[in-house]
Amino acid sequence: MRRGIGFVLAGLLLVIGGCAATTVGALLWAQSALIRLPQSGSPATPSSTPTPIPPRILSEARALEAAFISVYQRVSPSVVHITTRATAFDLFRGPIYQEGTGSGFVWDTEGHIVTNNHVVESADQIEVILADGTTASATLVGADAYNDLAVLRVRVPPEKFIPVTLGDSSQLQVGQWVIAIGNPFGLDRTMTVGVISALGRTLELSDRPLGEVIQTDAAINPGNSGGPLLDLDGRVIGINTAIRSPSGGSIGIGFAIPVNTIKRVVPELIARGRYPHPWLGASFFEITPAFAQAFRLPIDHGLLTVQVAPGSPADQAGLRGATQRVRTRFGDVFLGGDIITAMDDRPLRRVDELVIYLENYKRVGETVTLSIIRDGRPITLQVTLGERPPG
Repeated sequence: MRRGIGFVLAGLLLVIGGCAATTVGALLWAQSALIRLPQSGSPATPSSTPTPIPPRILSEARALEAAFISVYQRVSPSVVHITTRATAFDLFRGPIYQEGTGSGFVWDTEGHIVTNNHVVESADQIEVILADGTTASATLVGADAYNDLAVLRVRVPPEKFIPVTLGDSSQLQVGQWVIAIGNPFGLDRTMTVGVISALGRTLELSDRPLGEVIQTDAAINPGNSGGPLLDLDGRVIGINTAIRSPSGGSIGIGFAIPVNTIKRVVPELIARGRYPHPWLGASFFEITPAFAQAFRLPIDHGLLTVQVAPGSPADQAGLRGATQRVRTRFGDVFLGGDIITAMDDRPLRRVDELVIYLENYKRVGETVTLSIIRDGRPITLQVTLGERPPG
């Protein structure tokens, strides 16, 4: 299975919405009622009558507990166990058979299963185990490596499928409770609890940025990959794809792809087998203040256009690439091209920001407005996005 540098690919989270402060208070009160530290200079004496937990706090803690139980009971039947088999060839040992495991969730009653691309990538055989123990071979319907999403299909009676309900990841807040249900280390439908630690993170994988992901401290481990992320109402709000860990296991830093990305990509994978990525057709160099000062550029930050692909959307819109190449302490520098300062009024400082904006908010055929500096003067260009060519 593929792993990005600095990350162990993993997966499944559920979000339980609401404020954590009251519940944390209840847990701390319960702890203090059972464990009393002695005052300085006084011997420790056991208490015969523990301090009772106030009924209101106990009631709220039990309500949260009931919410966790309810989500697990309603959603775990939608979580599936995925196993893969692949054959690798060694020069001395010949064919080597490899097995992998991951998670997924039921998309519809037609047998579509959503998971991470890295769970099934390069697999020769894929097998899905439903919650009731039904085991079936699966075929790959479509996959998108960039967003690490894949859709499988299994042929079993439709009454065996319990589809998930989709939520809206744009409404998430840091501090919401999360529950992870998946198959870590092959342990079916394991549940762990945490909170949303951050939103809008960018993962720098080995070959690309993966933008605006959800960070959580729920325990996620290898084998969780591909499971759903849900809120308190049992709605999917994401799918976990990675953890950051020096040990290969959970240290409380996990990442999930938001459901709004899933809602955009999965229907395309079912319909076409691939996702059409929006494309400008140009390459850029990131301007820094030191670079701008050295070459007397009119701005301190932006994207200097290096090359424009012939016939690309950027070329058709009139974007200009570099006219000269200079070898400097910064490396080979391309000068004379348009400087992009913003896209749709969003300031741009890094290439990643441009790529993530296109991937998360735009589609092929839509138009973007580029704010650029050309020959020291600000102008705008309208670019109709094309589809990124393979490779």
